[in-house]
Amino acid sequence: MRKLLLIIILFFSLLGYGQKKTLQTRSISENITIDGKIEEAAWISAPVATDFIMFDPDNGKPIPENKKTEVKVLYDNDAIYVAALMYDNEPNKIMKEISQRDDFGTSDLFGVFINGFNDGQQDFQFFVNAADGQADCITTDTNGEDYSWDAVWESKAVITDKGWVVEIRIPYAALRFSGENKQTWGINFFREIRRDRQKFTWNFIDSKLGTFTQQTGVLEGIENIKPPIRLFLLPYSSFYVNADARQKTYGTLKGGLDLKYGINDAFTLDMILIPDFGQTKYDDQILNLGPFEQQFNENRPFFTEGTDLFSKGNLVYSRRIGGNPINYPTAAANEEIIDNPASVNLINALKISGRTKNGLGVGILNAVTEKTTATIRNNDTQEIRKEIVEPLSNYNVLVLDQRFRKNSSVAFVNTNVTRNGSFRDGNVTALVWDLNTKKNTYNLAGDFKYSYINGVEAKKGINSQLNFSETSGKFRYGVGADVTTKDFDNNDLGINFETNYYSLYANSSYRILNPTKYFNTFDARINAYSQFQKEKGKLQSGNINFQINSKNKKNHYFGIGFDANPVETYDYYEPRTADRFVIKPTKIGGFIYISTNYNNSFAIDFNPSYAIFDEPGRNSYGFSLGPRYRFNNKLSLNYNFNFFRQNNNKGYIDSINDDMSSATPNTIIFANRNVITYSNTLSGKYSLNSQMTFNISLRQYWSYAENKNTLSLEQNGRLTNFSGYTDNKNSSFYSWNADLSYSWWFAPGSQISVLYRNNAGGFDRNINKEFTENVTNLLNNDALSHVFSISVRYFIDYNQVKNKF
Repeated sequence: MRKLLLIIILFFSLLGYGQKKTLQTRSISENITIDGKIEEAAWISAPVATDFIMFDPDNGKPIPENKKTEVKVLYDNDAIYVAALMYDNEPNKIMKEISQRDDFGTSDLFGVFINGFNDGQQDFQFFVNAADGQADCITTDTNGEDYSWDAVWESKAVITDKGWVVEIRIPYAALRFSGENKQTWGINFFREIRRDRQKFTWNFIDSKLGTFTQQTGVLEGIENIKPPIRLFLLPYSSFYVNADARQKTYGTLKGGLDLKYGINDAFTLDMILIPDFGQTKYDDQILNLGPFEQQFNENRPFFTEGTDLFSKGNLVYSRRIGGNPINYPTAAANEEIIDNPASVNLINALKISGRTKNGLGVGILNAVTEKTTATIRNNDTQEIRKEIVEPLSNYNVLVLDQRFRKNSSVAFVNTNVTRNGSFRDGNVTALVWDLNTKKNTYNLAGDFKYSYINGVEAKKGINSQLNFSETSGKFRYGVGADVTTKDFDNNDLGINFETNYYSLYANSSYRILNPTKYFNTFDARINAYSQFQKEKGKLQSGNINFQINSKNKKNHYFGIGFDANPVETYDYYEPRTADRFVIKPTKIGGFIYISTNYNNSFAIDFNPSYAIFDEPGRNSYGFSLGPRYRFNNKLSLNYNFNFFRQNNNKGYIDSINDDMSSATPNTIIFANRNVITYSNTLSGKYSLNSQMTFNISLRQYWSYAENKNTLSLEQNGRLTNFSGYTDNKNSSFYSWNADLSYSWWFAPGSQISVLYRNNAGGFDRNINKEFTENVTNLLNNDALSHVFSISVRYFIDYNQVKNKF
């Protein structure tokens, strides 16, 4: 009888977990002070959300009574208000590392997830940690969490003798919702108890399902709100001092304006006038020996904030806007290029984005870059001439994304780059779909893209992919295929490396959904990928890999993986010549990854790897070592050392055309080389409080490729010794970057940033193998460039200004 009773209780508990919880909110007219005290009368009678359930690691387990959590929500015409009381029977053990915005630190955490359309597809998430720090992001099941999005909102966290309290005010300007009189929102609340590495949610998130955003609860009671005009101005002023050994020290004063305007309840216009990106993070440049360009992260706020719509179809690589000029200047034998800009100035940019109540998302991005010229001097006459390397250019993106059934979408995407004059223009159009079954157990995703290039030679191309996968349960799998024609080209506003191929791939995985005797989390997965040259049908890539990831009961992470290229493949890209290929040997390799629990003051990451090829003496090995130490809740340092060595690597270095009447080189030169790479990075922070932080970021990088002998690529793809080549094609690239910064959020949305940056770098054909000299040669006044800058950004809310006057 007792067993039967337990089964009945468990059944109804699980049944309750599968239903959406509902919380009622109430309208208020009194002012709420965001101080973490929750003393106003309106809070006392507000309905309570409680009975949190564990999301990770023991999915479905109720929160302990001594850690119970209570949340209340109120609203007025300007904002919604959230109050959370998180009980803790050991409040002295609450972890509360102070960190900068969007960095949780080693802290307990509270979050509120809001979907104003209750369509199960996109959450606006707001987090507050126990040290009173803020983080916010936009989350979708397809793209995950995007912390580049920042909103202006208020919060206060306070530690008490019963646990800790959070009070939040989120203005409607930070959200998106329909204009209906009666609102029904999707909502969920989140709590992480950091010392136990346990995560809880108010509405149960079943980890068996392949969705997060569709498992929210419901917020009811918001009626007849009249949101104010959403108009925000962010004027800024920056002053830069630049110095190096090649020119006099000079100062530059800049000013500009960012504007955000709520066109209606759901759509927002973002605009930058006279942009300033001088304080963005430096790029981690590497020695690039391959046939493709290096892809860099986007660090400019305008192009990272709220760009989830523009990521549809993966067609936008925003570093193209204001990036390298499309042409390189041509100089005669008696001419010298004395100034060739490395980037193009951005004149202005705007974004319009939002979603209707029927689920139609609209995104428009436009940017204009200025005409850019190189300066060339005639060494005989000393005359100076200018050559256009990038004309006045207009970049456009249009996205129409229709959501339906709360878990699926179909999108139309178009990117267009129009350049003034006879320069190349590019246009790409795509249809993108992401379809899920009603119970979120299976997914069918894919796209069809068409590119058209209008230039000296017009060309048209197609890229398409289709993927089917099971997305629920312990065992999951997926299969897919894609094809790209020879002339597909989206590189005017996107980035694409490989063309003229088709591929087939499959994957399978297993995971535990609840902790076992030895593991808190465990998953194993196997992937297989094959790629074929589309016209010849030759295998370009064939790989199979297996990986295990786990976290033990002490929350130490351990991973191991193996990968193999079991057959020879034909590489059509490395020769840098059409219709030529080099045969790549078979390979087998593996790695181990260990990461100790970051809750500890001292933690370490260690990742060794090794691979061996089916060629005499050819192998690669390396490791990364990353100790980190948290001295206290204010000060922490992270160090990382990377070493990687490739022995007897084979790669392209040159082409020779013995027949001057032929436009195609008939001798392609490869090198048998050793490639060695070292890098050291150090990052750290000292936080005075959650609004004021000092940061340090250092990076030293050195990589060199030493050619042992030269090889000739035969027509059959094999390499043979070639003794007739004498040019020095060794490569040695070294760089140094250092950023020391101070950031103060002195008011909501308003910031003062002070930055000192120095950097140096160089490339040589002659290799100096003295590691110390390679570093110290960069750290002197002749090599270093110095920048000191102060930037002030001030957030102005039109409504606050209007009320004052």
